[in-house]
Amino acid sequence: MPNPIVVVSDPIPETTLAELVPHCDVRVVDGRDRAALLAAVADATALIVRSGTQVDREVLTRAPALKIVARAGVGLDNVDVPYARAKGITVTNAPDSNAVSVAELTVGLVIASLRHICAAAQHVGAGEWQRSAFLGSEVAGRTLGILGLGRVGRQVARRLAAFDMRLIAHDPHVSAADAAGAGCELVSLDRLLKDSDVLTIHLPKTAETTGLLGETEFARVKPSLCLVNTARGGIVDEDALTAALKNSRIAFAALDVFAQEPPVASPLLQLPNVLATPHLGAGTDSAQRRAGRSAVRSVLSALGTPGV
Repeated sequence: MPNPIVVVSDPIPETTLAELVPHCDVRVVDGRDRAALLAAVADATALIVRSGTQVDREVLTRAPALKIVARAGVGLDNVDVPYARAKGITVTNAPDSNAVSVAELTVGLVIASLRHICAAAQHVGAGEWQRSAFLGSEVAGRTLGILGLGRVGRQVARRLAAFDMRLIAHDPHVSAADAAGAGCELVSLDRLLKDSDVLTIHLPKTAETTGLLGETEFARVKPSLCLVNTARGGIVDEDALTAALKNSRIAFAALDVFAQEPPVASPLLQLPNVLATPHLGAGTDSAQRRAGRSAVRSVLSALGTPGV
């Protein structure tokens, strides 16, 4: 009996994939190459992806033998989950894989934003030395608003509490007692917007969260607000954010995610009060190993491999 075919369409550490080799035929393709992806999944039993591959109805329809789609990461917004499940295909992710990495990046962006680290480094690299041009703010004593108190939000709270920040959070799925256990005061969204000096976003992208922060919300915040998004593009209305930054409705934004990636021709990239990074949240070797290992184990379990 031939081995099941596992298609891997986004980069996964080879040492992690090695666990599949004794049990499966591993087929590596570039998930951004649509023709190659569709050809590869035609006889596939399993598909392992990260965020680069769009697993839509066409892909799922063209894979009649598919049993599982395993996302080596947290979000599932690139997978048509309802359609997959309707076809009897298991969909899994790795929710614990990158929380620490994303939280660490968030902390780095908060500090870099308040202290203008990137702009100052570029300034010195250009042969300049005007220290007064980069007067920053201390993190200590500021109010941190955490929008979404899940795995990443809690890790951010834990780290920035050590910087003597006051922590408030909004999450309709978390109780006041649970928030207190994370060191946060649970508040309404309106109060979160009004009280935050720094606002960090840690929500999944869903129908309910898409466009959650727009013109109306930016009208409620402090003009000194620093907004940090390491969650998903689209949660923030980018047109409204651009206008708010241009009109000094908010002071600064640090963005690791965009509605369209790469953010081709985005006006946000032209603004001096924007710090942009290329979706680096899960971009550590530790996170990649954890996510890849989780995806591989899910595939082996779905295929009924003994000992998994």
